[in-house]
Amino acid sequence: MKIYSKNELNNYSLSLTYDDISLIPTEVSQVKTRSEVNIRSNFLGKELGVPVVSSPMDTVTGIAMAKELSTLGCIGIVNRFDSSLNELFVNGNLIEGIQSVSVSLSAEDELLEKLASNKLIICIDTANANNAHVLRKCEEIKKKYDVKVIVGNIAHGGTLTDLVNAGADAVRIGIGGGSMCTTSIQTGIGIGQVSSLLDAYFAREEKKLNIGLIADGGIKSPGDVAKALSAGADAVMLGRMLAGTKETPGEVIKYSDQLWKKYRGSASFGVKMKGEFIEGEETMVPYKGAVKSVINGISDGLKSTMSYLNCQSLKDLQKKDSFAVLSTSSYLERLPRK
Repeated sequence: MKIYSKNELNNYSLSLTYDDISLIPTEVSQVKTRSEVNIRSNFLGKELGVPVVSSPMDTVTGIAMAKELSTLGCIGIVNRFDSSLNELFVNGNLIEGIQSVSVSLSAEDELLEKLASNKLIICIDTANANNAHVLRKCEEIKKKYDVKVIVGNIAHGGTLTDLVNAGADAVRIGIGGGSMCTTSIQTGIGIGQVSSLLDAYFAREEKKLNIGLIADGGIKSPGDVAKALSAGADAVMLGRMLAGTKETPGEVIKYSDQLWKKYRGSASFGVKMKGEFIEGEETMVPYKGAVKSVINGISDGLKSTMSYLNCQSLKDLQKKDSFAVLSTSSYLERLPRK
């Protein structure tokens, strides 16, 4: 079996995603227990206990989710689709526990001024960052305000220099990989998430660019989180893994003796509510209880990965350079059977 480096995976003949690869321990681990492992990191000026950023979807991140994720050492990006942005300020003051918000390209200066004055991270929430209007908006915000800006999304590192020149502090990587996203089907755009990440990672390294990389889409498990970080991500953005938790917007619904919550893509009909081009689906996901249990599971899984790979810190994990490419049968063999 061949063991692949990041560079070899980046030059692989096929587009790869998380199910196509596996991390390979190649040395004797000195880590005795998971408790020895440190997964803390600094991202966009924030000290993170777990390198997780929530997706700014209207069924994932509202006020309650953003506040709880902040408490758990993560970042929650409050969505721009409902009344959440209007509820950020009470009597002119920002409510406690909010670190980041998403805005549209048409966001007005009054709102941006409020967000910037409170040192919130601003996420320009679009499907395609390879766009002159997105770059212009980013440049305008960075010139006017002292604030960190996330832009997205990209599937390739070819325009990373343009994003940095526009002032972007971080970029969301991945087009079409989200479980509720139909962009690839509708447009033919997008590649596997691992290949997207690697291409952006090497573009950043080769050009010595100062920009954070957020793996956005396709992450289904703590193992995928570890793979994303090993492939070059500084943080992961989660939608479906956080969907259905108590803190997500929306009511808990009882159906067929089971509890559910709604989950939908940002370009779904339920968000747009008009008959324009749709690039997102809607579904129901089982109710999961408190988001704390999901984050704790990610933390434990990530620490376990690092104990296998002899990693004391996230920086150690990001330096790992030994991967396997899995056949379909090899992937299926690894799935639990009942």
